[in-house]
Amino acid sequence: MAGTTAETIASAPPTGVPLFRRGSGAGRGAVSRPGWARVAYWTILLAAVVLFSWDIQNSGYHAFYAETARSMTLSWKGFLFGSFDPGNTITIDKLPGFLWPQALSARIFGFHPWALTLPQVIEGVLGVVVLHRVVRRWAGESAALLAAGAFVLTPAIAGLFRTQVEDPLFTLCLLLAANAGLRAAREGRLRPLLAAGAWIGLGFQAKMLEAWAILPAFGLLYAVSAPVTLRRRLAHLAAAGATCLAVSASWVLLVTLTPAQNRPFVDGTTDNSALSQVVGYNFLTRFSSLGVSAKATGSVAVQNMAGTDPVPHTGQTLTEWAKMFGPSLSTQIGWLYPMAALAAVCALVWLRGRPRTDPLRAGFLLWTAWLATYFLVFSAGAVGAHTYYMGVVGVPIAALFGGGTVQFWRAWRRGDRGRLWALPTAVGCTVVWSALVANQFPAFLPWLAPTALVLGVGALALLMLSRVRAGMPARAAVLGVGLGIAAMLLPSAAWASSVLTTQYGHSGMGAAGPVSVRHGSQFRDRATWFSSRGRTAPLRSPFTGTGEQGLTREDQRLLEYTRAHQGRATFVFATTSWRTASPYILYAGAKVLPMGGFTGAVPTPTAAGFRQLIATGKVRFVVLGGAATDSGTVNAAWVRGHCAGVPSQTFHLYDCSKPPAPHKEPARHHRHTGRKHRARTPKSRT
Repeated sequence: MAGTTAETIASAPPTGVPLFRRGSGAGRGAVSRPGWARVAYWTILLAAVVLFSWDIQNSGYHAFYAETARSMTLSWKGFLFGSFDPGNTITIDKLPGFLWPQALSARIFGFHPWALTLPQVIEGVLGVVVLHRVVRRWAGESAALLAAGAFVLTPAIAGLFRTQVEDPLFTLCLLLAANAGLRAAREGRLRPLLAAGAWIGLGFQAKMLEAWAILPAFGLLYAVSAPVTLRRRLAHLAAAGATCLAVSASWVLLVTLTPAQNRPFVDGTTDNSALSQVVGYNFLTRFSSLGVSAKATGSVAVQNMAGTDPVPHTGQTLTEWAKMFGPSLSTQIGWLYPMAALAAVCALVWLRGRPRTDPLRAGFLLWTAWLATYFLVFSAGAVGAHTYYMGVVGVPIAALFGGGTVQFWRAWRRGDRGRLWALPTAVGCTVVWSALVANQFPAFLPWLAPTALVLGVGALALLMLSRVRAGMPARAAVLGVGLGIAAMLLPSAAWASSVLTTQYGHSGMGAAGPVSVRHGSQFRDRATWFSSRGRTAPLRSPFTGTGEQGLTREDQRLLEYTRAHQGRATFVFATTSWRTASPYILYAGAKVLPMGGFTGAVPTPTAAGFRQLIATGKVRFVVLGGAATDSGTVNAAWVRGHCAGVPSQTFHLYDCSKPPAPHKEPARHHRHTGRKHRARTPKSRT
């Protein structure tokens, strides 16, 4: 990108023009762009397509989410409510909005891993387009290209849009909200502000209350910068807030108003309430290390996966507060921290004398508030191995990188003695920090840190020579800043490009390159991938097959037997854990009744409800064993005393249409937990 960088920076205004100026093409179409800018733009988009879609045909299934997507393709009821199982007995433990594009894609192309990944690839490319548009309107073409390039070359972004999780759609929605919000602040119009509220509400459908963390930044942006009276600004904000609330609450309201008997049980709750799932299970439990409890909200107060032991909370330590600087996250999102921080501080200080409505200052205000808010949220909350959470942090860092680089370059060219220090300081600090981050994994790309340092030193030398030596060509300064940008982006780009390799191409957690995860994390039980300091630990999805051939021969024998003898039963069989039901739902779309939800602590089906299902003939067969769940333990005891064991099966299979044989224990067989497909049991997920 260094060649394009030189032309990008050279497009900045010459000495004598105002330090900050919106690009001449701001707000207009591609026709107004110079030729080099169009080439750079399409090169960045091509890089995004390659990084996000490389080897998509070998994508794996993301455990728990993929089963839900499969169930959502089998009925529109399951699609609407986000049912984990085809029988629509229980939902996923999140709002299902992020899975709607995946389920639609699977309906169109068939149920394959790549069909579930494709929507996130599209969302990622659209995100790059929107980010470029937003920054271009705000700070000009040069800043937009730098921001888009930095965004694509961020490891967490390169990994994010290759995964089947919530954050790709969430990140896109917030980018669209930023596009509308900055336009509203610039023009003082209500309509784009309402659009921003609606986009945040749609982001809520993907990521719930995390979407609302952006509201203070948008409120500050419009309240400070909109060119209308204070009364009108407050009225507009109230209307946009109402729009955001209405869109955000739409699915929760739908579930609340639907009679419980006509919809699945809401996972993650003990009271079958969508509100409890959103507020308690998916929000308050994330801050349990701060002493926050979700027990009184009607939600399950733990986040560990069924069959695993919860990790005791020891309080929020200093290490936890500093997790954004630790090896597990700094290598994914933190390469440009110094540049982003310096850009935010300098811009707000240098622009403090500008008019209240100055659009350039408004943009820096938005990106700075956005970054600070989510940085604090993730520092306080649980993140664990979920590097894909960092997508929402990558947006303001990229924008500040683009806007800040052009800002510092213009100060350098003007020769402003009070601001000359900013550009070399930003380059030097960022390159040194990147070398320190890279050295956390010295065995991975050992040439990276020295190369970045050499480029950084060369950039600083050229910049200094262009300033202290009279008659030095201006081209030397342009080459210096281009070399500096290359030095700052190289480590991040090298880490991000690891998604093109077999070893790191399909992490499933949005990671690129090696990561390091603390074993004391709250989400330790959800993660099956760890690395010790300085070692690599790629994560590959264990689910890669399609169709019933993804089942083992023993799985197929069980499914064939229960289907052949199912009769008029609604469910092929019931089982005590979603982990046992998982392969049959994923590969065969079988109506298997799971118990206990994701954590195993959800009270469904109840003992009375389960016996009613058997009494009415909806359940005939029950498979015992596997991960322990609360409802599964209770119901298993009843099954052993009232149902007949089925011989000649590898599993603890019981036929509840027959009483147990008198004075004879059912034959003991291999425990379900020892079966081959348990080794494929799900990896970490949110």
